[in-house]
Amino acid sequence: MSSQTLREARKYEEATEKMIKAEQRPAFHLSTRVGWLNDPNGFSYYKGQYHMFYQYYPYATYWGPMHWGHAVSKDLLHWEYLPAALAPDSQYDRDGCFSGNAIELPDGRQLLMYTGVLNMLQPEGGTREIQTQCIAVGDGLDYEKYEGNPVLDDKDLPEGSSKYDFRDPKLWRKEDGTYRCVVGSRPADGSGQILLYSSEDCFHWKFEKVLAANRNRFGKMWECPDFFPLDGKQVLFTSPQDMLPQGFEYHNGNGTLCLIGTYDEETETFTEEKNQAIDYGIDFYAPQTILTPDGRRVMIGWMQNWDTCNMHRQMKEDGWFGQMSLPREISIKNGRLYQKPLRELEALRHDKVSYEDVEFTGIISLDGVRGRRVDMELEIFPGDEEHVYQKFAVRFAQDDQYQTSISYRPHESVLKVDRKFSGSRRAIIHQRRCTVPSEKGKIKLRLILDRFSVEAFVNDGEKVMTATTYTDQSAEGISFYAVGKVRMNVTRWDLSE
Repeated sequence: MSSQTLREARKYEEATEKMIKAEQRPAFHLSTRVGWLNDPNGFSYYKGQYHMFYQYYPYATYWGPMHWGHAVSKDLLHWEYLPAALAPDSQYDRDGCFSGNAIELPDGRQLLMYTGVLNMLQPEGGTREIQTQCIAVGDGLDYEKYEGNPVLDDKDLPEGSSKYDFRDPKLWRKEDGTYRCVVGSRPADGSGQILLYSSEDCFHWKFEKVLAANRNRFGKMWECPDFFPLDGKQVLFTSPQDMLPQGFEYHNGNGTLCLIGTYDEETETFTEEKNQAIDYGIDFYAPQTILTPDGRRVMIGWMQNWDTCNMHRQMKEDGWFGQMSLPREISIKNGRLYQKPLRELEALRHDKVSYEDVEFTGIISLDGVRGRRVDMELEIFPGDEEHVYQKFAVRFAQDDQYQTSISYRPHESVLKVDRKFSGSRRAIIHQRRCTVPSEKGKIKLRLILDRFSVEAFVNDGEKVMTATTYTDQSAEGISFYAVGKVRMNVTRWDLSE
């Protein structure tokens, strides 16, 4: 039976969503049904469709007591909202149902594992959040919380680990039919760690080991882990809080970390080999991945930055705040994580415009190259190989007043996203840079524009830069800028809704 709290949330979201017009939302990125959205949860494939749950506060466009929103899709681009799946309505989760994951049980039911949050008075005064792992089971629409909740609490933590920072379980089923989950945790040294738990039935769990330890290398607490094999390697994703930049890596404070290594299944030992940021732009956090029925590993993240989410006013006035990134097909090449836009996006392409060998300096625009829902591929070459250009930029969401740009300086190997002229009235984060070495300034870019975002895929997915933009939709110009001589191929499509 659903609780009064959940029934009220479902009633509220159904009534309130009618006030949000389709054109006030992204065209092909999942946004919250109403109110507030953050981390993706329970990204899964169940009963012939993709399920996405998400951190959700339906009653306002700011973070509040967390529910689980719910949507389903056949293609990961067009989503149908379902009623909220979880509400903070039990003694152990009354202050929030935090992030987690979903899995199909052998009997055909869908199991959700999530973090329950309970604010407790502390002996020294004040309150702190006690975090435990909990379970709900259902049919893809309605879920009943397990009578044995919580299934993991402070008794299941290694010595010295915090019961206040213990969250975001990610589950998988092994070939032998047993289950594993990883959970983010904070050890005594105050940094982060990922804990590994095992279960025979997905309901009764026991601690196995510390799978990976931060030791104060990458920020502090490690949130939102995901752990999976990919192209002969093992990958651990996590979202560390309070990161310090290292060169051109990890500039987002609350950012993303990809650890690539090997995994010994027998001893359940993960050995790190390489590390990198997942996204180098401004707005990307808490990614989850799924293995699609046809064998692709697809990732989706929260397309937002914690430090700026209280300053984007336009969305809040429209009654919603928060959207997911474009789903991305990921792979490992040359020891790095590569990301490409989901191939299903190509089915939305129409009205192709193409130019080859456009040579220019200064500023140019091209007939037919404009729009705010656009898939655009660019190949940039030096116009003169003896004197490689100083700078190239593509500007979009542009009119006489506004623009956002992606620029490249080959002599410094620096690619930059810049939205300072996108219409923001606040001193929020506007720029991010990453390094992209090139041979004489040759570089490939693929830009995916939706109403409120840009995602730039560099050199077939070697790096990605994501940023939200809230420029008025009437600004749909696209132009190109060069200091020095640039030669360029451009192919651009409109993207339908």
